[in-house]
Amino acid sequence: MELDVMSGALELHAMADLAARAERAGFGALWLTESGRTAYLGCAAAALATERIGIGTAIAVAFPRSPMVTAAVAWELADATGGRFTLGLGTQVKAHIERRYSTEYAPPGPRLREYVQALRAIFAAFRGDERLDFDGDFYHFSLLPPTWSPGPIAVPDPPVFVSAVLPWMSRMAGELCDGVHIHPFHSPTYLREVQIPAIAEGARRAGRDLSAVTLEIPVMTAVGDTEAEIAETREHARTMIAFYGSTRTYAPTFEIHGYEGLAEALHERQRAGDLAGMTALVTDEVLDHYIVTATWDGLGPALVERYRDLAPSVRVMTYTASHQAARDPEIYERWGEVAAAMRSAA
Repeated sequence: MELDVMSGALELHAMADLAARAERAGFGALWLTESGRTAYLGCAAAALATERIGIGTAIAVAFPRSPMVTAAVAWELADATGGRFTLGLGTQVKAHIERRYSTEYAPPGPRLREYVQALRAIFAAFRGDERLDFDGDFYHFSLLPPTWSPGPIAVPDPPVFVSAVLPWMSRMAGELCDGVHIHPFHSPTYLREVQIPAIAEGARRAGRDLSAVTLEIPVMTAVGDTEAEIAETREHARTMIAFYGSTRTYAPTFEIHGYEGLAEALHERQRAGDLAGMTALVTDEVLDHYIVTATWDGLGPALVERYRDLAPSVRVMTYTASHQAARDPEIYERWGEVAAAMRSAA
């Protein structure tokens, strides 16, 4: 089982340095989020600084960019990495799409489904396999003169992953995509009983097997060499669960464990600015459903034990290494040891 790492996109020289460190540490892939800086430029910097590590977006925001723009960038990154690039897309939330990007949002599920279909059509046109002729409800593409096409590349089309939490998007991912970016706010029970069956259902509808879909799972961990270090990282994880859990859309992730009303209670305290009240609602019992707590020596086997039997194709991503690296520049080497332990344990 591979261990990947997630980072926000950084200043480009810093991004190149981080990617080289991640490769040396032995991570399977480096996934970049999109926030203040663009994930795609970060991926380009990472591509030019590395030779082996996988590189991808987790996620790039889809709707503000035309599928043609996204396809062209993904095509160039696939070429530049020798096939190491994976395109990970997500919808973001309505307020950001409409008020930060001034772009249409609704209906997000059908729109993203068609976005992926358009990408496939554009990739085929770039390769010269088909004439570009895509006519959907939201996107229409029928013009690609040779001068404006990047042309074929010597590697396969970039795999397309989408972020998903709830059943509709999970079924769509199973039907059309190469992988699913699982939300960091998850539990194995939710994945096993709700999300993976939905992904499998979508795959069956398309005549595919669940093994065709990779689950990329970011994991929040509490790890250290001492009880004090572990306790400190548990408190950071507690604040993250409180933050993500305050999004009422994600309430089913609580409800499957019997925590009805917790998402609403977190949301009310968030609106009131009561951050201490939010974290107080995330008891140790709640917390342990959503994070992995272990010593550094025990973390690799613990991750393998927690995730290896969920689905045929599973990758695990550390969600906390970049946070730790801000204080400890050598932390990637510790995580590299975890990556090696996971390969041995699997």
